[in-house]
Amino acid sequence: MNVDSIQNGLVIDHIAAGHGMTLYNLLGLDSIDVSVALIKNVASRKLGRKDIIKIDADIPVNIDIIGFADPGATVNYIRDGKLVEKRTIDMPETLKNVIRCKNPRCITSCEQELDQLFRLTDRERKIYRCVYCETRWNG
Repeated sequence: MNVDSIQNGLVIDHIAAGHGMTLYNLLGLDSIDVSVALIKNVASRKLGRKDIIKIDADIPVNIDIIGFADPGATVNYIRDGKLVEKRTIDMPETLKNVIRCKNPRCITSCEQELDQLFRLTDRERKIYRCVYCETRWNG
């Protein structure tokens, strides 16, 4: 399989196998008008299998979403066909408008203009809690 290299854009690499489509949807890549390649189950020495997303445009992406969906993924920034920066992404301490509180009694259920804010409370088990009502988010 051949997927052309990109000239300007980014490559999200080292995505755990099977998580690429989830990340694709969370980033809203289906609604942008640029070339995007999602490659699933690529052989990897480090992970065994991995997914890769290539975005052939210089667009902003929410790094917090990547860290939430798959901590340990890397983002490679490409300019003029060359790698200019490589970042390993970690879990963000706070999430803003990435996930929604499922508690029907939470203030965010009736106050639509409030941001959906979550705080990382357990890094090991990847647990986030709503800052308003302390409801645990579990995907």
